[in-house]
Amino acid sequence: MNERERKLTDEVVAGFAGTTDPRLREIMQSLVRHLHGFAREVRLSQREWQTAIEFLTRAGHLTDDRRQEFVLLSDVLGLSALTVAINAPNAPGATEATVLGPFFVEAAPEIPLGGDLAAGSRGTPCHVSGHLRSTDGSPLAGARLDVWGADADGFYDVQHLGGDLAGRGWLRTGADGAYRFWTVLPTSYPIPHDGPVGDLLAACGRSPMRPAHLHFKAAAPGHRTLITHLFDAADPHLGHDAVFGVRDSLITEVEHHTGGIAPDGAHRDGPWAAVTFDLVLVPDDGS
Repeated sequence: MNERERKLTDEVVAGFAGTTDPRLREIMQSLVRHLHGFAREVRLSQREWQTAIEFLTRAGHLTDDRRQEFVLLSDVLGLSALTVAINAPNAPGATEATVLGPFFVEAAPEIPLGGDLAAGSRGTPCHVSGHLRSTDGSPLAGARLDVWGADADGFYDVQHLGGDLAGRGWLRTGADGAYRFWTVLPTSYPIPHDGPVGDLLAACGRSPMRPAHLHFKAAAPGHRTLITHLFDAADPHLGHDAVFGVRDSLITEVEHHTGGIAPDGAHRDGPWAAVTFDLVLVPDDGS
């Protein structure tokens, strides 16, 4: 580092010295040191800096209440996954957490235990069931479980015109911590790649594909909220998830049926699938 560059970095770091919030001061000063260090390491040109500004501007223009291009950028850089790893509790037996993704919706509809959250989504009917427990094995009754996933075309409801919510919902677990619902069988799909994040992946020769999965968000009193996925063990994209969200413990076998009696006792004439996936939450110790 030459003297001119060092003095500039020191000056900017000092500019945040008066920040009264100590955590914000720590974050901003560290950010400046690492950001300036990155620029020096690659000898960032003015043209490259301008390209980066234009990239972020495009991401901002695309972001709204139905699409979050900045979350997508964080995902493909592995920052989302790293943040999850840093903050996930190290508790034996607990279900591993993974990325939230850009398609979570707070205002999802409530469905009854055993209900159908597909709401007309295209795809093979899939029965999903399991138990929600604490790490000590005790059942978590009345816990809230949010679920969302893509349809057979690889799209979430918020990506379709019209705005109708489908393929997502939330339910309460039973007295024994059990949950069950119908949805559609998840399928692999490309993350949105018609914007700046897609351009970045293409320029770097990276695939935009995500393996087939369902999203879960499980919340129970006295426990840390869990955000995780269920992955289809048969999916060919498990080894190169565009957002680095796959964990071996979250890969699950899917049973395929051509008809017959489903787990809820109903007769199904056409193809359907079933999967069982237990969720284990960590008690919240306040840390």
